[in-house]
Amino acid sequence: MALQLSIIFALSLLLGIASAIDGHNGPDRWGKLNPTFSPCSTGKRQSPINIQRNLTVHNKLLKPLTRNYKSVNATLVNRGYSVGVFFEESPGDLWINGKNYSLQQFHWHLPAEHHIEGQRFAAELHMVHRAADNSAVVVSMLYQESKADPLFSRIMEGLKHLGKENTEVPLGTLNINELNRRPRKYYTYVGSLTTPPCTENVIWIILGKVMSISKEQITTIDSPLNSHCKKNARPCQPLNGREVDMYDELN
Repeated sequence: MALQLSIIFALSLLLGIASAIDGHNGPDRWGKLNPTFSPCSTGKRQSPINIQRNLTVHNKLLKPLTRNYKSVNATLVNRGYSVGVFFEESPGDLWINGKNYSLQQFHWHLPAEHHIEGQRFAAELHMVHRAADNSAVVVSMLYQESKADPLFSRIMEGLKHLGKENTEVPLGTLNINELNRRPRKYYTYVGSLTTPPCTENVIWIILGKVMSISKEQITTIDSPLNSHCKKNARPCQPLNGREVDMYDELN
């Protein structure tokens, strides 16, 4: 019951977003669709961005990512414009600057939203974390098309049953232990949500290691989406003087 209510609540909040993200209301129009969406057009700290390595700051004050995820009950949800995994309870936490952020859900974008040196990747996973004060941290993983991704493989069967009519598929207990691995490199900056209302002051962490995803997996996650949302990546936004910091364990 708790899982069902949490998903219903989440989906109700996303109805406005789903109606905004269609073939007639692309990212260039989001800010005009609703007063609460105004940051999409007027915000100065928007996401995603193109990361240029020669402009990043090697910040020695940054710490290794400390994450503690466990296996919990999860449900696949088709939001029309993206497919995500929602949890009955938070599977674990991320600590940033002494503050605790709990993992709420993760979802994919096809193709990737963040670029590195102008390169766009095949897919991007957004792991959305929230603190008690509702502040957000999103951990991003970029994917190139190659061999199958192990985490994705564990939800493939559920994806085959997900569609426009069947928008929720229980996955049972989902093992995400490999997400606890400590990355040797990551980039971080302050940006926004990449869908309306484009809320700012979101801490972004883009992992430096590019992962692999198979063509079959890309096709499987793309098929349940609405026809006008097959390419659900927001274009890169101006940096507007923001600093992009880099953590590098080996340097």
